[in-house]
Amino acid sequence: MKAALLVAIILLSGCGDTEKAAAPEKAAGPAKADAAEAAPPHGYVRGAEETAEPQARLVLADAGTGAVHVLDLITEKVTAVARVASVEGMTGDGRFAYVAHAGESLRVIDSGGWTVDHGDHLHFYRTTPRDVGTVTGRRALSDAAVTAVSGSGGVRLLDRAKLEEGLIAQTATVPGTGTALPYDERLFVPVGGAVAIHSRAGAPAGRLDEPCPQPRGAVVTRRGAVFGCADGALLVGGKGAEKIPHRDERPGELSGRPGSTVLAAIAGDGGVWVLDVTAKSWKRLETGPVAAVTATGPQAPVLVLTTDGVLHSWDPESGEKLAKTRLLDRADDHVTIQADPNRAYINDPAVKAVHEIDYRDGLRRARTFELDFTPTHMVETGR
Repeated sequence: MKAALLVAIILLSGCGDTEKAAAPEKAAGPAKADAAEAAPPHGYVRGAEETAEPQARLVLADAGTGAVHVLDLITEKVTAVARVASVEGMTGDGRFAYVAHAGESLRVIDSGGWTVDHGDHLHFYRTTPRDVGTVTGRRALSDAAVTAVSGSGGVRLLDRAKLEEGLIAQTATVPGTGTALPYDERLFVPVGGAVAIHSRAGAPAGRLDEPCPQPRGAVVTRRGAVFGCADGALLVGGKGAEKIPHRDERPGELSGRPGSTVLAAIAGDGGVWVLDVTAKSWKRLETGPVAAVTATGPQAPVLVLTTDGVLHSWDPESGEKLAKTRLLDRADDHVTIQADPNRAYINDPAVKAVHEIDYRDGLRRARTFELDFTPTHMVETGR
C-alpha cells in the first residue's frame, strides 16, 4: 500500500526548469553571493536525509495487541511506532501506511522512507518513523499533492505537504463511497456505477464516459490508472477511459508491484486472473486455492501463495509454472505479498516472521526476519 513509480537526458539539469546559460557577470555583489549560498541544494527536503539508494521498509501491524512497527530492510532495525486498538487492515502509498481500525478510522503512520520520481532521475529519502494521527475513513490513496481518504461519509482530501510535515489538514470533502484515486492532477471517484472527476481542490469536473459498476479498488500503472469493475477493468489515461472487458467470474482486487503494467487477482476458489494492461487482455492461471497473489511486472513472474503455504511463480504470458517452494505451514487471508523490483516480502503470522524472497532466482529465500510480535498486516514503503 500497495504505489513509487520506477522508471538521463542530462542528470545535471535537475528537477525543475533548466537554468538558462548566461554570460559571466563582471562583478557579483555580496547580496547576490549570499543568496546563492543560502539557496537549498537540489532535491533538499527539510528534516530528511537524502540517500544513494531506496530506503525500503515494512510497516507491520499486530491485530492482537495493536502494536505497529517499522522494519528497516537495510539496517534490519525494528522501530515501535504506535499502538492501535482493533486493527482490521492496512494499506500504503509508498511512504505512509494507513491502519484501518475501530469501525471507520485510519491511523496514519509515516514509515520514514520514500522515493521521489522526477522523470529522468530519482531521489531517495529517510527520516525517523512516526505516528501522525487518525482520520475518518476506510482507505487512502495519494499523489504528490493530495491524499484521498475514502469512507461512508464521502472522500476527505488531505494536504499531502502538510501530511509530510506530520499534520493532518483536510482541504475538502467530495461525495462518493468507492475508493477515490488522485491521478493525473485530478481526483477520480467511483459513485453510482460511474466515475466522477474532481479537481484536486474538490471541484466537480464531469465524469468518465465509461461506466464502472460495483467498483473494487484502484491501481496506478505506467499505462494509466486501473479501476476494478464488475464487468472488467476500467483503464484511465491521457486519452480518456477504456474498458478492458471481463466476461467470466469477477476477479478479486487487482494488485501488482508499484507501476507494473501487469496486475493479478484471485479468481474464485481455484485460480488467478492476470491482467496485461498494455495488451488489454486477461489470462487465467489454474493454481488451486489462493491465499495471496501479486504481479511483479512484464517479463517477470506472477507470485501465488496457495492456502497450503506453498509459494509458486508463474509466467504471465505463457501461463507456465516456473518454480515453487514451501514457505509457510499454512496461509490465510491475513497473509500478503509485497513486491518491489528485486524482492518480495511475505508475512508469516503463525511463526512471527517475514520472509524475503528473490523471485528472479527460483523463489530463493534470501532472509527471514524473526519478530517478537505477530505481523498480521504488512505494507512495503520506500520504493
